[in-house]
Amino acid sequence: MPLLRQTKDQLGSPYLVDHADNPVEWWAWGTDALDHARALDRPIFLSIGYASCHWCHVMAHESFEDPAIARLLNDSFVSIKVDREERPDIDAIYMAATQLQSGHGGWPMSVFLLPDGRPFMAGTYYPPEDRHGQVGFTRLLHALTDAWTNQRDAVTAQAGELQAALEREISFVDRLGSHPDALDLGASRRLLRDELVAKVDEDGGFGDAPKFPRPSYFEVLTAFDDDETRSALTRTLDAMSRRGLYDHLRGGFARYSVDAQWHVPHFEKMLSDQALLARGYLLASRRDTSRPEWRDVALDTLRFVAHDLRVPSGYASSLDADAGGVEGSHVTWSVAQVAEALDDAGCLGDLDRVLSRWRITSPGLFEGRSIPRLGDAEPFVTPGELLPALEALRRARSERIQPGRDEKVILEWNAMFASACLMSLDPELSGRGLTLLESLPGTHFWQGRWWRTEHREAHAGAADVAWLLDAHLDAFEATGEDRWLEVSRELGAYLLAHYWDGEVPSSRAPRVGEGIFSCSDLVTDLVARPKDIFDGATPSSHAVACRAIARLALCDGDNEMLCVAQRLVELAAALIESHPSAVPDLVSAAGFALDGVEVVIPGEPNELSDHVRLMAMSDSVLITGSGSSHLLGQREAGLAYVCRAGVCELPARSIDELDEQLGRAQR
Repeated sequence: MPLLRQTKDQLGSPYLVDHADNPVEWWAWGTDALDHARALDRPIFLSIGYASCHWCHVMAHESFEDPAIARLLNDSFVSIKVDREERPDIDAIYMAATQLQSGHGGWPMSVFLLPDGRPFMAGTYYPPEDRHGQVGFTRLLHALTDAWTNQRDAVTAQAGELQAALEREISFVDRLGSHPDALDLGASRRLLRDELVAKVDEDGGFGDAPKFPRPSYFEVLTAFDDDETRSALTRTLDAMSRRGLYDHLRGGFARYSVDAQWHVPHFEKMLSDQALLARGYLLASRRDTSRPEWRDVALDTLRFVAHDLRVPSGYASSLDADAGGVEGSHVTWSVAQVAEALDDAGCLGDLDRVLSRWRITSPGLFEGRSIPRLGDAEPFVTPGELLPALEALRRARSERIQPGRDEKVILEWNAMFASACLMSLDPELSGRGLTLLESLPGTHFWQGRWWRTEHREAHAGAADVAWLLDAHLDAFEATGEDRWLEVSRELGAYLLAHYWDGEVPSSRAPRVGEGIFSCSDLVTDLVARPKDIFDGATPSSHAVACRAIARLALCDGDNEMLCVAQRLVELAAALIESHPSAVPDLVSAAGFALDGVEVVIPGEPNELSDHVRLMAMSDSVLITGSGSSHLLGQREAGLAYVCRAGVCELPARSIDELDEQLGRAQR
């Protein structure tokens, strides 16, 4: 059904709602739209974006709100609008096509398809008319309409060639081939460490502008304790949290920095970034106890989410980069605005100190305005004497036009947030994480199926289910309550039933099966079924599934399930060995699958279990309580048992004994 024939309440996605009043006759993705294109014998124009995407707004305003361009689309194409956050499976397929054809990707994504869904032309943002050497959208539409009318055979042939390349690209893991030798995971980790340290520049981070945070990368570096690695990690973590990428008044990280120094952000905020970066900062603070401010960064980030992104059914997916149509207007300051805010609150005497702490200058770095950044000697946590001034700035900022909020509740990202809250060990945040996990079945599980959002229109992807499984295991480790392990088993079974390719591995047949599809077998409206192996802004579904399944196997003492995780490592072993920087999350996950350590402390919480929870241990799980895990049986409550590969040490009775055993297990 065309979007214009649906009410805004029916659409669910704020991104689709934003386009419902366009003069373009948009359709939602589905068999109805494809059938309509076949009936009219028209090509499809597929536009993919998301609500907080700045350039999506630009193209919408320039082109999709233009009656002349809308007429071209309505007369010659069937136009389909997709929210990439709601349908990452569609996005993955056509992003691969876009990258194959244009050499780069991004949003808005603009793809032209045959009526059967096969792409023949793909790009990203187009200006309405030719500009700065870039073809205009109007000229492109005329050219493609002419090609469809007069050169149909050439268009169809191009679609066939692109589809063949696309199918190879989205099933890359299937073409890796077998890895004849045992994987030397330690060597892969060292190679990855060397590649990352070599990439880090003086300002921290892992590449040129635009500069993206890569929590997967700095989580890898926390496992090493040499001076060079510590320096690279410290530069990166400090630069990201002390400069403009971080919102020092409200909390939380922007999507990326447009410059190489982390000063000027692209202002949108994504729930996934907050969760993953908080996890990374928490892990780093545990590994380096001399940097407690990194924990402060994580807690401030999680509290921002709890305050600014909370909605009735979970946590919203993003905040827009624009406010009132102006990028960053809600974040930036002039000296005069700061003085006015402080004067209104009776804090004008703090003006010089405030300007110095947050580097508010005239002119500022961003279009003459300042983005708050911390002065070199300033602590991350605002000193008590400046809290009234901070509150005055927050109050003044809250009175401005605010950015739009995409309120759909994405299962994957909410599970990430729950996991980060549990990792914090902060009582209030941990409680939020447990409460969120308890609520998600009521909003995202219906008719025996998991759904991507609370609107229950798109089936959950493998990443949704794997992250939910992983977060439930975090809850089991945090509480020792058997109910979390019971649900974890159900989620593991669901993951294998709906996403596994082929026969499921077992101890009798460990080398069968071809891994994890990123979309469910319940999805029937795609031209291909992708597999996701490469890590990007979020970990690949292959990596998260491997980690979650391995952790479930370790927590439950289930060797059959461990075979599944080990098969996922085996399928990508050649990539892990030769190009670990392409799969950093899988490198980390492989540790659980190949070298996992079980720390079993039966009974109620004690000083031993509390000690383990505070440690920055990789490749390990903590099993406590008196539940149904096979590892809890016939063991004395209150003692610690360190086990690896089915072999357990003698029970440890003290923290010193436990530390000694853990040191041996993780060598």
